[in-house]
Amino acid sequence: MISFENVSKIFKPDAFGPPFEALTQTSFEIKPQKVTGFLGANGAGKSTSMKIMMDFIRPTKGKVIYHQQLGKNKNEIFENIGFLPERPFFYPNLTGEDFLFFMGSLVKVSKPDIKKSIEYWAQIFKIDYALKRKIATYSKGMLQRLGFMATLLHKPELIILDEPLSGLDPLGRKDLKEIINQVSNEGKTVFFSSHIVSDIEEVSQEVIFIKQGRVIFNDSLNELYEKNKLKTYEIHVGSESKIELSTPCQQEVFSHGHLKLFVEKEFKNKLIEELIQKNIEISSLSLKKVTLEEIFYRTEK
Repeated sequence: MISFENVSKIFKPDAFGPPFEALTQTSFEIKPQKVTGFLGANGAGKSTSMKIMMDFIRPTKGKVIYHQQLGKNKNEIFENIGFLPERPFFYPNLTGEDFLFFMGSLVKVSKPDIKKSIEYWAQIFKIDYALKRKIATYSKGMLQRLGFMATLLHKPELIILDEPLSGLDPLGRKDLKEIINQVSNEGKTVFFSSHIVSDIEEVSQEVIFIKQGRVIFNDSLNELYEKNKLKTYEIHVGSESKIELSTPCQQEVFSHGHLKLFVEKEFKNKLIEELIQKNIEISSLSLKKVTLEEIFYRTEK
């Protein structure tokens, strides 16, 4: 959908201050019909990248390529994109419904089609009860739902969301993640940023990790797990407490009467033999799966 090719962005705050390089030769690709998570710590360059995508600011070096699925010119391209910024502006004296009609008119959607979209999405976003109220009365979670809903009115092919889950309670986060999955299942491309690893892992097929303005990896989650695959096995056994074993392993009591043993591949067979000799019941054996959070923190160090 969109490709960055060696994009750099340098900001010069004022005439006397030193320049700041927010992005350094950044290259990545947003693949069509996938949910791509854009992961990085605060200040890593996520919002700067999104502003460049939306042509709000221009790169200092490099180029951004919009694939033909989005359109042949800039008007067509941006008509096919729905964008929710990290800090969207809402008109507090408008009702939620008035705001949606206004936003729909900006992207040239007819009033009957806006009405249909509102009727369809309002219940899914669980905000139908509040659309007649003024936005000034909305909570943070309601504003996020309203803003996300506004990005979908014109049925865009690419949906770009900058920290859409920030500041939401657990129920709100769950609801919006389900909606991300729904629009993805409808064939749309979703690109969303977050500094919360579990959110990215839960809904994304692709992950781009940016650190201090540089892309560290741009892979599918499956490829990322494969590249970082552990060689540690997890064995569950029946035991009230830790066991005296000669085979090198780590032990962890995780519930009443059950014990986890973590053993490296080279010692796995030896540990199993020792457990059998000691007449200890083995309930499960599996290769320990690495999490995205572990990969992220390992890379952040």
